[in-house]
Amino acid sequence: MKKVALITGASSGMGKSTAMILHSQGYTVYGAARRLDRMKDLEEKGMHIVPLDLTDDASIVNAVNTILEKEGRIDVLINNAGYGSYGSVEDVPMEEAKRQFEVNMFGLARITQLVLPGMRQQKSGRIVNITSMGGKVYTPFGAWYHATKHAVEGWSDCLRLEVREFGIDVVIVEPGGIKTDWGGIAAENLKKTSGSTAYGPFANRVAENMEKLYTSNRLTNMDVLGKVIAKAATVRSPKTRYVKGYMAKPALFMRKWFGDRIFDKLIMSQLK
Repeated sequence: MKKVALITGASSGMGKSTAMILHSQGYTVYGAARRLDRMKDLEEKGMHIVPLDLTDDASIVNAVNTILEKEGRIDVLINNAGYGSYGSVEDVPMEEAKRQFEVNMFGLARITQLVLPGMRQQKSGRIVNITSMGGKVYTPFGAWYHATKHAVEGWSDCLRLEVREFGIDVVIVEPGGIKTDWGGIAAENLKKTSGSTAYGPFANRVAENMEKLYTSNRLTNMDVLGKVIAKAATVRSPKTRYVKGYMAKPALFMRKWFGDRIFDKLIMSQLK
């Protein structure tokens, strides 16, 4: 019997890359995202696609039920969907802050809740949560984004302890800078939210740096992360965390061993 994998955010980037890899390894793959048209290439290669809006509980329930009704099981859940809402704490509307948590944290939690009963019943399963090096470090104007990723880190650790007796593994993948559309979207968000406010000079400078980085050749190719995520989802005895991507390991090392003030200076020195 083929194992069944559900991947959220499979319409682009790391999610789509992971879907391709797991499909090549013989998994029955379900890609989930809001825009089905961006997953037609997955469908053409023999994968399945389902609509999923992580801010809509009915959409989440329907996506999971569709798979369970057809396959009878979900062996792997890869929580990859997410976005970066950037802007100063003072400027970001609370409605947007809540949406950031709905997508990056609460939607992730809800789909996990729905998948867990089947995994418990079959006494096996793998949940892979994609956080970020941003779940351990911080940058100006990313307060709400970083808050969600820090939250998923702690939430995942708790879940790992709760479900281990049922044969379920919970694994975290912490990407660094990856060559996707993420940075450009976040930079545009930042300029729109804080570019014309009291924080404008600093915010625009940070946005420009983000745009330069995400159009450079320094970032890690998304397929590199696709392989890491696929490994986290399939190896017999996974690590609790996998770190991969531009600046991820150096940034996490500095955050762990340097004090807050020194780390603050290091971050700000990159934004002059």
